[in-house]
Amino acid sequence: MQYTTDNLRTKWLEFFKSKGHAIIPSAGVVPENDPTALFINSGMHPLVPFLMGESHPLGTRLANSQKAVRTGDIEEVGDATHLTFFEMLGNWSLGDFFKEDQIAWSFEFLTKELQLPLKRLAVSVFEGDDNAPRDEEAADIWKKSGMPAAKIAYLNAAENWWAKGETGPCGPDSEMFYWTGDANDPELDKPYQETWEDPRWVEIWNDVFMQFNKLPDGNLEDLPAQNVDTGMGLERTVAVLNGKTSVYETDAFTEILAAIASVSGFNGIVENPVGETDAHNSARIVADHLRSATVILGDGVTPSNVDQGYILRRLIRRAVRHGRKLGVQSDFCHTIAEAAITKLSGAYPELTKNKTFILEELTREESQFRTTLEKGEKQFQKVATDVSGTISGEVAFDLYQTYGFPIEMTEELAAEKDLKVDTNGFKEAEKAHQALSKAGAEGKFKGGMSRENIEEETGLHTATHLLLAGLREVLGTHVHQAGSNITAERLRFDFTHGEAMTPEQKEAVEAYVNDAIAANAEQVYEEVPKADAEQDETIEASFWERYPDIVKVFTFKDDTGKVWTRELCGGPHVKNTSELGGTFKIKKEQSSGRGVRRIKAVIVKG
Repeated sequence: MQYTTDNLRTKWLEFFKSKGHAIIPSAGVVPENDPTALFINSGMHPLVPFLMGESHPLGTRLANSQKAVRTGDIEEVGDATHLTFFEMLGNWSLGDFFKEDQIAWSFEFLTKELQLPLKRLAVSVFEGDDNAPRDEEAADIWKKSGMPAAKIAYLNAAENWWAKGETGPCGPDSEMFYWTGDANDPELDKPYQETWEDPRWVEIWNDVFMQFNKLPDGNLEDLPAQNVDTGMGLERTVAVLNGKTSVYETDAFTEILAAIASVSGFNGIVENPVGETDAHNSARIVADHLRSATVILGDGVTPSNVDQGYILRRLIRRAVRHGRKLGVQSDFCHTIAEAAITKLSGAYPELTKNKTFILEELTREESQFRTTLEKGEKQFQKVATDVSGTISGEVAFDLYQTYGFPIEMTEELAAEKDLKVDTNGFKEAEKAHQALSKAGAEGKFKGGMSRENIEEETGLHTATHLLLAGLREVLGTHVHQAGSNITAERLRFDFTHGEAMTPEQKEAVEAYVNDAIAANAEQVYEEVPKADAEQDETIEASFWERYPDIVKVFTFKDDTGKVWTRELCGGPHVKNTSELGGTFKIKKEQSSGRGVRRIKAVIVKG
């Protein structure tokens, strides 16, 4: 049987729906209430508040396919497995079922729904250590379900233990593996305990059992509500099940690679997606980066020099550079994006809804970068005339940092003039820059979602609701949220508005929020059908597609009946605006992109 991303995704959702799970939509790739991460990087990420005890409006059994972005290995993209955007299939129990059901369903899905031969399957469970017991319970359930004992391996904590941090929720996990080698290989008949390190065993699924709470003294206690979190990487699993060595050989990239071939003339990428030439590598980078950029743009991010916008800009510019290596001299990103939208929009309709925005932003960024590259080439010519022998690493890095010149391009141009490039010096300059950037990021995101800061973050989150209501009151109802980032010290709020605010407008918005704080407005919480909420003009919301069929609506109303804010949201809120305990102050208002403004604000205590 040939598997596709569409039929595996559909099988997953339909299977868990039959097991009583509510199918929830994917969250956007930008975290709404987590300043510690630039992007959603797993299926669990958007559900952390519910795994930590908050009730979910659709119940205790959930499943979905979550959009995820990971850019830590961006330089590795182009090989067989690394992707910056991927889909993660997941199902969850929020204090509902536990190991017995999850393992039985895992076995059923693999052997009956996907009809995978049992001979090619194996699983691992936690072997136990001084901190936690051997997970014989999981092993026994696997055997009762039908997994041969010889295909169960007991592995250490590095392989089969999950923890949220040094303390807090933790527990064993059980991973499922598929044999990608020859079915007649004698190694396949050996006990999995002996062969688990063979690279032909490839992980396809992971069941995490959040069973314990780790105390500061290192001891474990049973969690009062035990949760299940699972994950199956869609593209990677389709490749494995089809006997492919690369995700680029799956239907996830068929149309995208064909589009690259059409604009570049490089048909080799269609004929052999796993080819090892430089051209093949460049085509795969273009495919991955523009697929990711399309999804990120579809969630409202615009290219910029900070945060998610910086990563987006880097992806687009890197794709353009590799497009040049393929001989593409005119704007082409929109063509690749259209192929990505066609492939993904069935699962993620926001891509079709935002298609015009996606294509316009890609074209604008690509055009601007081509101009920058031309200026960089002129700068290189100036540098080359003043150098004899070797271009220094600092100069090469400046060409990269200022003009987007990769070191390979600088080396290529230098060779034409019989010059060399100090690549080691370039790497040292790059490392120094990365160290500074990392230090800045660590300082910027200090605070995060730690338990000791939850009170401050909850207050500032509530303040963003009041801020948006104040902006709509002062500037007009065209104002909607375009992004939010909250730490314990400050809030950052992006909103749709085409011009800078006047001092009088900022003062009026501050007054609105502070009046709401002084009014001691009480929280009123409701759970309502999304279809009804969308028709209620008193409810403000953005990104409707990210919310499930039943949504949470938070209203803050004072004892006179005045409604200060009424908004759809999934984050934490105070019970009364008086809990904000200070004066709201706008510290900065500035542009955050075309048609988007950004406010940074604080609550001044005392």
